[in-house]
Amino acid sequence: MDAVTDAAEPLHDLVDQARQTRVVVIGGGIAGLVAAWELAKVGMTVTVVEASARLGGKVASTSLGGREVEIGASCWSTRGGAVRRLVDEVLPDAAIVRPRDDSEWIAGLARDAAAPLPVEQVLGIPANPWDERVRRIIGWGGTWRAYLDRLRPPLTIGTQRSLGRLVRGRMGDKVRDRLVAPLTVDRFGLLPEDVDVEVAAPGLSTALTRTGWLGGAVADLRVDAGGSATEGLDGGMPLLVAALRERLVARGADIRTGARATGLARADGAWTIEVDGGADADAATVRPATGDDGAAEASDAGRLRADAVVVATDEAAARSLLGPVLEDPAFTAAEPAGIAREVVTLLVDAPELDGAPRGVHVHAVPGSSRATGLVHETARWEWLARGLGQGRHLLRIAFGGPGVAPATAGVSDAEAVRLAADEAYALLGVRLGEDRVVDAHRGVYTLVPPASALGHRERTDEARAAIARAPGVAAVGAWLSGSGLAQVVADAHDETDRLRRAVLWGGAGGR
Repeated sequence: MDAVTDAAEPLHDLVDQARQTRVVVIGGGIAGLVAAWELAKVGMTVTVVEASARLGGKVASTSLGGREVEIGASCWSTRGGAVRRLVDEVLPDAAIVRPRDDSEWIAGLARDAAAPLPVEQVLGIPANPWDERVRRIIGWGGTWRAYLDRLRPPLTIGTQRSLGRLVRGRMGDKVRDRLVAPLTVDRFGLLPEDVDVEVAAPGLSTALTRTGWLGGAVADLRVDAGGSATEGLDGGMPLLVAALRERLVARGADIRTGARATGLARADGAWTIEVDGGADADAATVRPATGDDGAAEASDAGRLRADAVVVATDEAAARSLLGPVLEDPAFTAAEPAGIAREVVTLLVDAPELDGAPRGVHVHAVPGSSRATGLVHETARWEWLARGLGQGRHLLRIAFGGPGVAPATAGVSDAEAVRLAADEAYALLGVRLGEDRVVDAHRGVYTLVPPASALGHRERTDEARAAIARAPGVAAVGAWLSGSGLAQVVADAHDETDRLRRAVLWGGAGGR
């Protein structure tokens, strides 16, 4: 009996320590909400402060034509399983769906032609240059040049990190310009030269060494990987944001929107967070800040005290908040990475699109269009098409590439919608005049580089090494993890777990 009592006492102490730990999460995007949940579910008292009027960040929706539709991240990669585990935990009754179609096309070829991307490819690199789909995109000359890679003696293998230089050197300009660049520019906002082969396509260099030619490496990689997959939620990703909020409220978290963190300071083993706004937080989410029950203590108006802090903002805000604390001029002075992008979402009345004549994703050959590409959301999601009704379609047209301001920048909303309709016609081959547009939304944001951007890993390592010097702090978000829900969620989980362990086993805020 004494042994059982002895074992229970440390556990009781650990539970008490968790309950008495106050954590402030700065930023209510998906990374911040995941971090908050990871802390709240073990009993820590969490306050979330979000500068905007809503939660979710790039997981967002709006009303178009009287129906709520997604205008942000609408799915996740199944690689790693992090998002699926999160959904199973906080939204167990969700209907998880896969796209009914996820095919890709390349537009902007000769005479405004378009062609489907070959199925047997990785990042646009074809396994078989003689595939008819490949020839339609790069022509006979491009096909012969790509095939020469198999016939000639192997070049230096396995040492080229730049995707663009690798592809151009082995398969030629046409493969680089018409197959690879449309994907990297539209998806990531990167030129092929700025994509790290080993991160974007793990194992490709090894397969190239084994097979001796790039097409063979792609074929091997596809067999080994078994293809990639995406999933989404019937009803849209905002359901996940709502579920996280509900779970946090149920655990007593204090969630404050319209509250901007303006400063951080550490003294006497605790953090002080200066907050501007947020006084009208939802009463259902606010706990009295007594300091005795572990709540994030409000020492005076606009100021919170906490034992630990998670910074879950964009890069510019994170560097601004953490720079003075770290006393690291290089950290503060670093320019945020990313490109300006605008996305115009159109709800159109166009029965001609019922058959999805150009699949789901249409990527433009760089320089051939003012848009970088288009996503035909109703072709992708059965639940969305069913909800909107036959003949109505949701299209998302993206503008803004590497080194190029969005063509919609500085124009009126009406002009942006007209431009988006024109580009949708060029990309889909179906005329969509302004009279076909039922409703529209215009979004402006910074497209954060993916983890596969050359130099991203080194840049992230430097940032995290600097942040690690401050006790009781974690930083999460796409600027550190790389873009994509799967990366953001997995990274937020891992970084918060490190902070949680340090607080519980290394002393409050220890590292």
